[in-house]
Amino acid sequence: MSKTAIFPGTFDPFTLGHLSLVERGLQLFDEIIVAIGVNTDKKAIFTTEQRLEMISRLFQENPKVRVETYTGLTVDFAKAREAGFILRGIRSVGDFEYEKNIANVNREISNLETVILFTDPEYSYISSSIVRELWVHGKSIDDFVPKKLGINEYKK
Repeated sequence: MSKTAIFPGTFDPFTLGHLSLVERGLQLFDEIIVAIGVNTDKKAIFTTEQRLEMISRLFQENPKVRVETYTGLTVDFAKAREAGFILRGIRSVGDFEYEKNIANVNREISNLETVILFTDPEYSYISSSIVRELWVHGKSIDDFVPKKLGINEYKK
């Protein structure tokens, strides 16, 4: 089985917490595919193309990280990419319950293992939802997202 992991999410936007999980995940996996899920139910502030562009820019010098978009089930995308694992992060007890249930279902229907990393304490309060809310209301999000994303190039 491949030592490739899928790191799925909508990443609207990609935060310092996400970056930390990818960097730490690279200690466990040969390759990580940051998989930007297209979720039409979520109201995104950045288009899928903008997120793909920003996150690709962030990892452009790291051959062990690929950035792709997908629709449908994460397990189907992982199988299509011959990935053996799903990488997820947990910030809180609430995240744990949700991620545990999804991991169990994913394993049941696909035999894929989910590897869960706890978010670094300094990022545990950062969520894409909070960062989106700050952005929409014209507040600086520079302390919450990687500088190399170039997020300020995009209009609010």
